[in-house]
Amino acid sequence: MSNKPRVSLAVVKRLPKYYRYLGLISDRGIIRVSSQELSKITGLTASQIRQDLNHFGGFGQQGYGYNVEELKNEIEKIIGIDKSYNAIVLGMGNIGQAIYKYPGFSENSGFNIVGLFDVDKNLVGKTMLGNKIQHIDKLETFLKEQKVDIAVLSTPTEVAQELCDILVEGNVKGIWNFASLDLKLPKSVVLENVHLDESLFTLTYYLNNLEDYPGTKN
Repeated sequence: MSNKPRVSLAVVKRLPKYYRYLGLISDRGIIRVSSQELSKITGLTASQIRQDLNHFGGFGQQGYGYNVEELKNEIEKIIGIDKSYNAIVLGMGNIGQAIYKYPGFSENSGFNIVGLFDVDKNLVGKTMLGNKIQHIDKLETFLKEQKVDIAVLSTPTEVAQELCDILVEGNVKGIWNFASLDLKLPKSVVLENVHLDESLFTLTYYLNNLEDYPGTKN
């Protein structure tokens, strides 16, 4: 068992934010950046940024700050997006189609959509951006023939758990879940839930309780 300290969920959630802002800074031709400058851009404290990065080695030099491109590349490795992943989308309704067309799944992103699945006879057999939508009945066979790393689940709630069981059996190790259901999965499978209603209700709470809102203060 590894003695490496566990990185908290809060830190993990902040890494993509750092990566995104470093990309924007890099696009502006900026070569180096201090934790104080990153603080102004991200809304996080300089101390918090240094603590977060120190979990993975620090990367900065006192009096110099961070090399923007080097730090961006290091965070890319930490997040794991320096690798390629095969993904499938289950449920090609409005949400499934929007996810599939998301620019983050473009050809050069490292996420390769290798299969689309649905049960709707009006969708099955249609080709969308180069991929033919297959009937969900073909999922088990597909998983035996094709290595799939990530499954995007945007199906009705009532079939979500059954499909997850098939995905687990088919060796899929990551599930991005848009179905409104708390899925039961083994610890060897990584689950990331995106419950849109919870996010919307969080928004309405803060609209009515602005004093609790943790956003950046002017």
